[in-house]
Amino acid sequence: MIDFIQMIVSGVATGSTYALMGLAMVIIYKTSEVPNFAQGEMALITSYFAMMLLTTMNISVYLAFFISFAFAAILGAFLEFVILRRAKEPNVLGMIVITIGIEMVLLGFVSWKFGAEEKTMPFPIGPYDGFIVGGIYISKLDVLTLISALFFMIVLYLFFKFSKLGLAMKATQQNSVAAQIVGIKTNRIMMMTWGISSLVGATAGLLISPTVMQPFMMWDPMLKGFAAAVMGGMTSLPGAVIAAYMLGIIENLFGGYISIEFKTVVAFAIIVLVLCVKPSGLFARHYVKKV
Repeated sequence: MIDFIQMIVSGVATGSTYALMGLAMVIIYKTSEVPNFAQGEMALITSYFAMMLLTTMNISVYLAFFISFAFAAILGAFLEFVILRRAKEPNVLGMIVITIGIEMVLLGFVSWKFGAEEKTMPFPIGPYDGFIVGGIYISKLDVLTLISALFFMIVLYLFFKFSKLGLAMKATQQNSVAAQIVGIKTNRIMMMTWGISSLVGATAGLLISPTVMQPFMMWDPMLKGFAAAVMGGMTSLPGAVIAAYMLGIIENLFGGYISIEFKTVVAFAIIVLVLCVKPSGLFARHYVKKV
């Protein structure tokens, strides 16, 4: 029984990372209907930027992280303004290819600048710092990741539900032409969306980096975050988070009781099953655009 509960706790911890990446993917999709496959590498380069501040400039951890969050937001806005916005007559497929291209460029830059070997991220909480409750080991870093994921879900849900900017983002996604007619500056909205999304994704990267710090560290969380977003519904913030936790728990149970070699496959097998039954995702409402 203890082993089962431990796997559940570990699944929730893993799901928290997926949830942060899923939230970042949903934020951009809610505005542009384009999944951003560069999300992981945007978080990657922010994590390495934070490490550079800590190791070469010797500034405090909290100041370094504050600067890194600002860097992440500026990076997202910059990529949208300089690259995405310059695409001529873009369609969804073309935009997806552009985000994949950005992903490869950022990954190549990090590998060239910092090397492929594993680094150590100075962090206030070590990867093995934790406590035991009733025979169950709980990592402090996992608790911080869980709190961060729930915090961003609540804040972003309220933001999209009640703020003028959040409503403008939703309007831009549903009909950008109509949004422009009523005075919404859609280009500015898109730039801000990329900035916010990059900041959320960077949080996941900074929380992963104390455990593993190498150029490919964000591939698995990004793919699983995307899987969770698709499973929960690409327009549903709570759906992406709930699906991420479901994914983390199912994946851990599968690895513990059936086969650890195939536990990564479970995420994508679940996506196929969900999309066959409910194409819009488990928690999103399907709607049809009127033109």
